[in-house]
Amino acid sequence: MKKIILITLSLLCALPLAAQQGADTLPEAPAAEAAEAVAPATSLRLWDRANEAYVAGDFRTAADTYRLLLARGESSAKLYYNLGNACFKEERLGEAILCYRRALRLQPGNEDVRYNLGVAEARTKDTIERIPELGLATWVRSVRHLMGCTAWSLLSLGLLAAMFACGLFYLLSARLSLRKAGFCGMVAAAVLCLVATLFALGARREILDCSQAVVMASSVSVKSSPDRAATDLFVLHEGTAVEITDRLDDWCEIAIADGKRGWIEESKIETI
Repeated sequence: MKKIILITLSLLCALPLAAQQGADTLPEAPAAEAAEAVAPATSLRLWDRANEAYVAGDFRTAADTYRLLLARGESSAKLYYNLGNACFKEERLGEAILCYRRALRLQPGNEDVRYNLGVAEARTKDTIERIPELGLATWVRSVRHLMGCTAWSLLSLGLLAAMFACGLFYLLSARLSLRKAGFCGMVAAAVLCLVATLFALGARREILDCSQAVVMASSVSVKSSPDRAATDLFVLHEGTAVEITDRLDDWCEIAIADGKRGWIEESKIETI
């Protein structure tokens, strides 16, 4: 009987210890799950915080929060557009133009971004006359910029499916008029599919292009050679767009819209 009582008392003493150990170990799994659940929502909270700061007129906080989102790997035309607006309000003209141009690469048909870019570029100090180009080239570029790379790719796939459908219609139709309609539709879909594919490739090449840049320094002298002691050719100011044609160490050879060329320190510009 005494043995039974001792065993019972031992069990009663052990139960609180086991419960305490269980209480110590159980929260670990929910904590990990909570961390995983909170992580995706953090970007949304940062996005809301940045938008609220912008609406409240705290443009510095808004811009810093948008940059934090970019540092976390977030990237979208809307994010670059909002950051560009915040930088423009802060009178950071170079960064604003850079962000607008990056947004246009992702959404070339966005008229709001294009309008704000025009407003920002109108405030730059450099007035550069562009070399005139053929009207056909301008028209083709404007058509290509109606949509982005993904949209042109989807359109080309849809036209490819339409081409096969018209081909089947041509092969299986019994009436001559229907066969002619199927053949004409197949040819038209094939031509449009080719054009859409070329536009998609052009848009992708533009996104990956590292030759376009924006001057970020308030003013910088363009040199005749990659040397600080070289002759000054002309001066560029913040926000001016340039094209990188060559690189050498910490220098870049650039060309501007009117055809002028020279060397500039790489730290003074930032690629789009």
